[in-house]
Amino acid sequence: MSSRVTFASLSPVHAVRRIAGIYYGWNVALVAFLSTGISVGMTGYAFGAFVEPLEEEFGWTRTQVNWGVALGFVSGVVAPIVGRIMDRFGARPVMVISLLIMALGFLLRSSVDNLWQFYLYSAIVYIGMPGATVMPAGRLVGLWFPKTRGRMMGIVTSGNNFGGLTIVPLAAVIIATSGWRWGFASLGLISAGLAVLVLVVVRERPVEEASEDGSASTSTEIPGVSGRVALHSLSFYLITVGITAGAFTYSVILSQMIPHLTSQGFSDGAAAAALTVTAAFGLTSKLFFGLLSEKITARIAFVLTLLIQATGVFLFIVAGGSQAVWAAVLVFGLGFGGMGALIPLTVAEAFGLRSFGTILGFVSVAGIMPQLAGPLVAGYIFDQRGSYTIPFGIIVGMFIFGALALLAARRTPMSSLKPT
Repeated sequence: MSSRVTFASLSPVHAVRRIAGIYYGWNVALVAFLSTGISVGMTGYAFGAFVEPLEEEFGWTRTQVNWGVALGFVSGVVAPIVGRIMDRFGARPVMVISLLIMALGFLLRSSVDNLWQFYLYSAIVYIGMPGATVMPAGRLVGLWFPKTRGRMMGIVTSGNNFGGLTIVPLAAVIIATSGWRWGFASLGLISAGLAVLVLVVVRERPVEEASEDGSASTSTEIPGVSGRVALHSLSFYLITVGITAGAFTYSVILSQMIPHLTSQGFSDGAAAAALTVTAAFGLTSKLFFGLLSEKITARIAFVLTLLIQATGVFLFIVAGGSQAVWAAVLVFGLGFGGMGALIPLTVAEAFGLRSFGTILGFVSVAGIMPQLAGPLVAGYIFDQRGSYTIPFGIIVGMFIFGALALLAARRTPMSSLKPT
């Protein structure tokens, strides 16, 4: 039996045509932008806004609260399963179910009365993350925009920063006016609304559909190597090391930026503003590095983002409570933003789209370490020393190590990515 995967087998029975002269892929890209960005905004950026309210409500320590982020390791556990399901059934059902799972987790979080409930409901949120964010975004962009994949991935994943720009102030306002319970409940309702939008709009690219430049599409098969081939290559492990090192951005720097700045004497409003500015610069970074990846490869672009992030975090350390912290915000934002686009681009560039979900899922398993260890170690050191200097310094070293691993990796020859 043939192992080929075709666009036709993954698409609706009836081809999606152009609507009012607009390429339908743009509709899909917009929804992927919203799903990816708002989900990341709710789970990553906005978490810091809930830290102190939860500490004040229940008397929990910073380490205990940070377990709510550390449980993001669950995403790495389920990612290979989610990826394999997506490779078989397509992005839409995976996105809908994942967003509904996230909605359930957030709504349950609003009813928390003790620590074990907070942990359980946080785990439910993270079960939905892989299928709502970069995994389906990477597949859909690759299918609908094969000729401009880099720049389009930059556009779609800039939704992450849109999520930071919108969800952080929204959560802060709701918490300030109605309390943290309504804050969590609101995020749950937003996630449920996104699930409905995905159900209505998202489609896999039909074989009959014209490409984004208006020319007829003649490709009927998804190029790439199998998961087995990828797992037997050295490049897979080097790329995984690089991506894993970069993941400390999400589990430590973003989630702890607000607590770090408030511990340095900044007001809650100024700390939230710094995170919002970081998100704004990160949006520009995704657009720039997405386009740059088409010229210098996604892998080398990823190396640059890690080195820029290392510089930004170092500046956070030396700035302390001075106004120089805004320079750190600028540099770090310019570096970290591009990574959201470059993770799926690097995997797709190296191994193709045939088993993209499966391969990215296995890469994500390594993300268990930064997700689990990062916030816990950072929280523990803060509880002991009252400072994030040491954990931020460790992250600088991790970024440099990841950049070296990516430099050592090699791109898979294009002839090996042809369908088999």
